[in-house]
Amino acid sequence: MYTFSSKLKIVSIALVIIGLVGVGYGFMTSHKSLEDVKTMLAEEAAHGHGDAHGADHSEEAHGESHSEAGAHHDDASHGEASEHHGDEHAEHVLHQIHNRPYAALYVAAFFFFMISLGVLAFYAIQFAAQAGWSPVLFRVMEAITAYVLPGAIIVLGIAFIADSHLFVWLKEGVTQEGHENYDKIIADKSAFLNKTGFLIRGLIFIAGWSLYRFFARKFSIAQDDADDNRNFKKSFRISAAFLVFYIYTESMMSWDWIMSVDPHWFSTLFGWYVFASMFVSGITVIALMSIYLKSKGYLEFVNDSHLHDLAKFMFGISIFWTYLWFSQFMLIWYSNIPEEVTYFVTRFQDYQLPFLGMVVMNFIFPLLILMNSDYKRIPWFVVMAGIVVLCGHYLDVFNMIMPATVGDRWFIGIPEIGSILLFAGLFLFIVFWSLSKAPLLAKGNPFVKESEHFHY
Repeated sequence: MYTFSSKLKIVSIALVIIGLVGVGYGFMTSHKSLEDVKTMLAEEAAHGHGDAHGADHSEEAHGESHSEAGAHHDDASHGEASEHHGDEHAEHVLHQIHNRPYAALYVAAFFFFMISLGVLAFYAIQFAAQAGWSPVLFRVMEAITAYVLPGAIIVLGIAFIADSHLFVWLKEGVTQEGHENYDKIIADKSAFLNKTGFLIRGLIFIAGWSLYRFFARKFSIAQDDADDNRNFKKSFRISAAFLVFYIYTESMMSWDWIMSVDPHWFSTLFGWYVFASMFVSGITVIALMSIYLKSKGYLEFVNDSHLHDLAKFMFGISIFWTYLWFSQFMLIWYSNIPEEVTYFVTRFQDYQLPFLGMVVMNFIFPLLILMNSDYKRIPWFVVMAGIVVLCGHYLDVFNMIMPATVGDRWFIGIPEIGSILLFAGLFLFIVFWSLSKAPLLAKGNPFVKESEHFHY
């Protein structure tokens, strides 16, 4: 049996407390007034937009060549238009600043939730495939999936509290023709994109995932002391059924919880793209957690061949993620349809570092580090690759959410780091608490002996 050490408890609770302070600071500092934003924009213009000033001066010089009366008229109308545009821009920036702490919280919440959901899918695949190599890792997987229910409820809760700070289709009057916020595209999608449907679908997703996890865990523990394989067969059947449910609900969840932050844009590949991200992140956490437990003297039945296979999955799914990323990007870039291409234009203009950095971390780094078969058996190599992969997929979620909510006002600062620490602490506490509730070896599994003697 694993014992949840007091040191790890203290670390996880400390992370939650520090994270809460950072999140609170983010919300407090986001409450700016319109005048504060105008002052901030004026300072930015004075320091960082010399070209714009040069253009203004050239326009003034050009204006002086007109007649004096015409010049006065033009200056007055131009001044009014500029002032109106300036007010609109300041209000837009004000909304982006207000959105930032909600978006930072949402990105971190979704990132840790998707890790646990990715592990749940991987766990179900092992049962459905009747895999012989992985049963010694089942209790680690079951512990990680304990976060699915609380993690999903938190994500859905943040979505409802944030409201239009995250989802523009929840703005007042956005579907009412004649209202100043009316948006025809959103109005046309309102049969699907509405708060009631969003909640009902979310509860169905969470119920299905959580029920499978509950029964799979129940049958797994019951199998430990069983005289036959009845519980294993039940797990096999519910895993096969769950994977069908998962394929549908994961795609719909990715449309609802992520893609709808930018409701004018859509991609038919998006569900698969999010799946690849959550799948590789989940497998990476299984590897990191297994290495940590082995370093503490646990999981003596896990050998370097198990580690090699986990690293092989990390490598393979990283390549799969890259294939989907490139397919989505290339098709949209090549067709060059304005409604579609704006998604990537925004990211290349305002998010170039995190957007391209993410590709390096999620593709080039694992490709170079994990291609060699021998390196996959070296724990510190896998840990190094795993940390980079997880950071890269956090940036992936960051790039999906932030451009539509905070625009060019993004920064990885106290609100973002605080949110990561908050959910990292909560994730660690729930996962390791769950791990301590059952033996670390699923000894009743019919493939456990094969798994213990697995060598590749």
